[in-house]
Amino acid sequence: MSPHATRWTGFGLLTAVVLAGTGWYVTTEVVRAQADQAAPSQVEVADDVLDGPHVLFRGTEPGELYGRVSAVALDDLAGPREVTPAVCDRVDTDGETTVCLHTKRGVVTSYAAEVLDDAWQTTASWPLPGIPSRTRLSPEGLVATTSFVTGHSYAATGFSTETTVHRADGSDVSGNLEDFTLLVDGERIAPVDRNVWGVTFADETTFYATVQSQSLGRTWLARGDLDERTLVTLLDGVECPSLSPDGTRLAFKHDAREPGAATPHWTPAVLDLDTMETTVLDGEERNVDDQIAWLDDATLLYGLPRADEPGTTDVWALPADGATAPVVAIPQAWSPSVVRG
Repeated sequence: MSPHATRWTGFGLLTAVVLAGTGWYVTTEVVRAQADQAAPSQVEVADDVLDGPHVLFRGTEPGELYGRVSAVALDDLAGPREVTPAVCDRVDTDGETTVCLHTKRGVVTSYAAEVLDDAWQTTASWPLPGIPSRTRLSPEGLVATTSFVTGHSYAATGFSTETTVHRADGSDVSGNLEDFTLLVDGERIAPVDRNVWGVTFADETTFYATVQSQSLGRTWLARGDLDERTLVTLLDGVECPSLSPDGTRLAFKHDAREPGAATPHWTPAVLDLDTMETTVLDGEERNVDDQIAWLDDATLLYGLPRADEPGTTDVWALPADGATAPVVAIPQAWSPSVVRG
């Protein structure tokens, strides 16, 4: 055998060994992950939480209950949880109807939004174009969803989203909110790279959302109108707004990065809609990349990952007074939704 052939034979053997080792590692990791998911979850469960005021959320406790939609009593957030059959990435509810965004893993991964009744049966569903990111359910039965998508020509230099509003029966109300007329200081503009995300509903036609154009270097809070199909900007620098129960304030994540920093550092903030004054809640120093929810008119809820436990998150509570430090409200949880009555 020639030296050249010998070298190629040796390379082939080395490649086979590497591939075999890689295959063994991947197989081992898959088996380990499946075993972890099948292991018993170490949480206290109950069977009557959903009958009263509660907080619904996605459980992130390791084991067989990971990803399952669960609930804790509103007056005992760290207490026993009732576990439902639903598995969701993001969830929102009014106590009777629940919207669930989830990932369908397989040979080809797909994404979907589902509307569930109080027996956790699917009453409507529609496909999502990408990774589930945000969802909100209005009292009038409107469902807003935001997904990260690919395929837009500007995606190479940033991210792209698709945000839509459906009725609870699955019928489309808005189409892509990017197609709404965008008015900035009364002037109509149409930047090709605009993105819309983080809807929160005020009533059956009015909502608030974030609109961004990276080419213009602008991120706005906008008030949307489903009938007029318009987005009217109100303020710069507001991401993922969330309307308070009394309708007077918006909680959002404020970019508090240091000058010259390349990546955002999001800090919770509250906007008074009457005065348009913003209070940055400096009690939280960590990076809060979530759409904040309101526990009540005085307290915010949001999820944060555990640094030492990949995949596990906790829901934290932060007073909206701007002076108090946050505390863990619901351990091993994500995507909280409050049912008060």
